[in-house]
Amino acid sequence: MMGQTPEQVIDSQRQDWNRVAGGWEKWDRFFDEQMAFLNHRLVADARLRSGMRVLDLGSGTGYPALLGAHTVGPSGSMTGLDLAEQMLAVARRKATALNLANTTFRTGDVSALPFEANSFDAVTSRFCLMFLPEVQKAATEIMRVLKPGGWVAAAVWSSPDKNPSIGLSMEAIKKVVELPQPDPTAPGIFRLAKPGDLASMLQQAGLVDVTDQEFLAEWSYASAEEYYTSLMEIAAPVQNLMAKLLDAQKQEVKRLILQASSQFRRSDRITFPLAVRMVAARKPL
Repeated sequence: MMGQTPEQVIDSQRQDWNRVAGGWEKWDRFFDEQMAFLNHRLVADARLRSGMRVLDLGSGTGYPALLGAHTVGPSGSMTGLDLAEQMLAVARRKATALNLANTTFRTGDVSALPFEANSFDAVTSRFCLMFLPEVQKAATEIMRVLKPGGWVAAAVWSSPDKNPSIGLSMEAIKKVVELPQPDPTAPGIFRLAKPGDLASMLQQAGLVDVTDQEFLAEWSYASAEEYYTSLMEIAAPVQNLMAKLLDAQKQEVKRLILQASSQFRRSDRITFPLAVRMVAARKPL
């Protein structure tokens, strides 16, 4: 992404997320079962309750927007925002199946929110902010659209060494083909992994009562093969790299990924540790 404008980065990300939307829908139940605890944590950290008007940033296929919509109830409302229309189409189907009439999903850029100032009682975001080319601009926008006293709660990935299920695929590819050293300040999965990174941006935007906690948990797959298949169907950055490899190189990457993931076998499943930074803050009264 080096040398690209923020607009070019966002357009590229939009294409990537639209391309993998089908994979996310296929694996939706799996991730709902494995990662639901993050949705509940975000709903709690944002202090959601009945009647609130809430904004969810980077909703994708509906996380944590749909749980938030349940929480605020018919007297409240949930607006989910995402770059990728195809991802939101999945979220809309789920909202319809759940009879959530208080929920709206729309495309938009998190760094330039299409809403009036003081529009929302709370803001949530799960695994979105680290992909933004201008995180500080987004933090300022969150501050703007929040009502005084309203909370924002965000989840971003912690460091790669604590999230082997994410990092081992890239390590496998590096053993097969040379990759450029990643820019730690560029948009990416671990862009906000360091303690205080996102918290300081929210503080700079004017938010107060900021908390920043590393949240440790686990998720598991039935087999190493299941893990590999899901990775290839939902991970746009991995797809982009694999597309450039020869067939023999792809097979070697698969072998290395299966080998590395098998080291996390526990009983009859592959169980990975994970670490997420949970950051929350309040707009002053």
